[in-house]
Amino acid sequence: MHYAGHLYVKSDVYGFGVVLVEILTGQRAIDLNRPSGRHILTDWIKPELQDRRRLKKVMDDKLEGKYPIKAALPIAKLASRCLAPEPKMRPSMKDVLETLQGVQAATNQTVEVRGEN
Repeated sequence: MHYAGHLYVKSDVYGFGVVLVEILTGQRAIDLNRPSGRHILTDWIKPELQDRRRLKKVMDDKLEGKYPIKAALPIAKLASRCLAPEPKMRPSMKDVLETLQGVQAATNQTVEVRGEN
């Protein structure tokens, strides 16, 4: 019984990773209008989430580059961890929350410093 609950929790983490990737890229998880091999976002996006240059190429065009890459990259790496094929390799939701809070704190400091200049 405990094992089934563990899998359910880690399935939620995977789903949250999918949502993060959708937010970052502005793309749907499944889109049959994309080229062959790219219909399922999670099948091809993971390598793009690990590198700053590659991430910039897949970020949502509607953002027009107006986002802090210092926040986008750690969130992308977090999403990649959430999408790990093995459930036990995925972070806990507590770890996800702590990571996002850390990114938010770092981004808020950056924004405040920029605003003072």
